[in-house]
Amino acid sequence: MNPRHFLTLLDLSSEELRRLIVRASEFKRNPDRNHEPLKNKVLAMIFEKSSTRTRISFETAMVHFGGSAIFLPPRDTQLGRGEPIEDSARVISRMVDCVMMRTHRHETISSFARHSSVPVINGLSDRYHPCQLLADMQTFFEHRGDISGRTVAWIGDGNNMCHSYINAARLLDFNLHIACPEHYAPDPEIVAAGGDRVTLFSAALDAAENSDLIVTDVWTSMGQETEQNTRMREFRGYQVDEMIMAAGKKDCLFMHCLPAHRGEEVSAGVIDGPMSVVWDEAENRLHSQKSLLEFLLA
Repeated sequence: MNPRHFLTLLDLSSEELRRLIVRASEFKRNPDRNHEPLKNKVLAMIFEKSSTRTRISFETAMVHFGGSAIFLPPRDTQLGRGEPIEDSARVISRMVDCVMMRTHRHETISSFARHSSVPVINGLSDRYHPCQLLADMQTFFEHRGDISGRTVAWIGDGNNMCHSYINAARLLDFNLHIACPEHYAPDPEIVAAGGDRVTLFSAALDAAENSDLIVTDVWTSMGQETEQNTRMREFRGYQVDEMIMAAGKKDCLFMHCLPAHRGEEVSAGVIDGPMSVVWDEAENRLHSQKSLLEFLLA
């Protein structure tokens, strides 16, 4: 039987995504340490890109569930010495119960999954960051209820997080307003697949108007450091500040996947302010990934 992978949110149905959100909140409310559905199971965590939240949340989740996790940076495996990804997938998946990859190119994790005999989870790629969206949606549901019919404003780079928000809008039926500088828009094919749920804006203030949730990310992601000066110029006017938040609804929430650069993509007054739920959002990486691991393995 082919394993069930989680490479994008679209690997789930709408019903499955909602079930995962509900289950994640159950784990948060009732942290039963005697619940060990993954006892003696092993998660291999392959990191091409460094991480704080991804590594800690997955490793803690496996420990809480009675299993264990192996951290595999490129320098410690044959992947870092040029072994074909297909060969690594065949070998590693014969020895562990699940693989989580945090990689540069989405094609790397797609190829690994095609040749893996166990479930593969996308911990981040250049195209998508679906695990973060599980946590974001859990956070919104906990603070404001169902997101269906609501309006979310994405402000900043049309990156992997933006792509995953488009997929979330498709599955959970909310409206997504996207404001990006001209040369940093999300992939047109992914936007087109979002249909009438997705609207592009050139001005951040217009995108934020009457929104229930405003989300942003760093202007310069890992691997883009050589573009930093250019991006700092291009993204002027796309900082989520108090004026942008005021354009949203009175109870509009703010989220950021972290790490954040205060004074760049978000003002200190917003991220440290009363409408920010970034710390709940970060904690929920643990609970939502517990839900995902249980779904895929137990």
